[in-house]
Amino acid sequence: MKKYVNLFVFVFMIGACLSQGRAQTKSAVSYKNPVVDIAMPDPTVIKAADGYFYVYATESTRNVPIMKSKDLVEWTYCNTAFTNKTRPRFEPKAGIWAPDINYINGKYVLYYAMSVWGGEQTCGIGVATADSPQGPFTDHGKMFRSNEIGVQNSIDPSLLQYEGRNYLVWGSFRGIYVIELTADGLSIMPGAKKKRIAGTAFEAVYIHKHDDYYYMFASIGSCCRGVKSTYKVVVGRSKKVWGPYKDKTGKPMLKNGYSLVIGANDHFVGNGHGSQIIQDDAGQDWLLYHGFSRSTPENGRILLLDQIKWDQEGWPYVEGGSPSYETQKAPVFNN
Repeated sequence: MKKYVNLFVFVFMIGACLSQGRAQTKSAVSYKNPVVDIAMPDPTVIKAADGYFYVYATESTRNVPIMKSKDLVEWTYCNTAFTNKTRPRFEPKAGIWAPDINYINGKYVLYYAMSVWGGEQTCGIGVATADSPQGPFTDHGKMFRSNEIGVQNSIDPSLLQYEGRNYLVWGSFRGIYVIELTADGLSIMPGAKKKRIAGTAFEAVYIHKHDDYYYMFASIGSCCRGVKSTYKVVVGRSKKVWGPYKDKTGKPMLKNGYSLVIGANDHFVGNGHGSQIIQDDAGQDWLLYHGFSRSTPENGRILLLDQIKWDQEGWPYVEGGSPSYETQKAPVFNN
């Protein structure tokens, strides 16, 4: 029955995209979590040339769901990145996990992981491209497997652009690594060597520059056990892009130090795997991430939104240290 309910919801949302997409011109003034109440795990987001934000997620909906929004609050379903015919197949029985969307040299570039639970040596990272954020995406196949690059559990890719060059950050509970990519972002730079930048407590890493520091946002704990999930968003920082990243006490992330950003509360649990940080037109920073609703965990890892604020010492936080659940002021976009 659950599968039929989820199918009905997405069929409804396809119709909503067609009927409401053109009408979505004004930004919301307030919102309440969740902003999407169906499974959208491991979100990644980009603002495209058409003025819409596009979010992609691990495929609870097969072939990687794509939704769009003008304001990060009101989302409509649009498409999947792949079809059954075009989906990546370098790991034939695997799921497509943790996509990461970027814009490189006039192309929308989507990194993704392919894995099965427990397949820590055969999982790996692939890449696809499209001319439009809604696809269709053309798969360019595998960039590397775990057993080829020497990093067990090679999942959770994210692009880091630094001094005009492309770098891939990846890893999950076996160390976090970075390696340089080619200018088009489609392969590893010939001769490039991987570098370890964090320990074994982390996955879902995203590096963000704010003022004088680079911040390594990551997730720790168990992601996928419903209300028993222990996932949390954590952070460390460094004045140098390659680290060493340290927590508030000075403990290096290479030794599994971290400071908490988003934990659990009475409403949401298992909160983590944040997207890229989006700044609104008022200069406020926002993070999309997933979590389970304690009241409806059967909906899966739903999409949450909260403002990232910065304290006097320059450390990121959300109000209350956990997801908001009462009505909040929405991001400001002058659409």
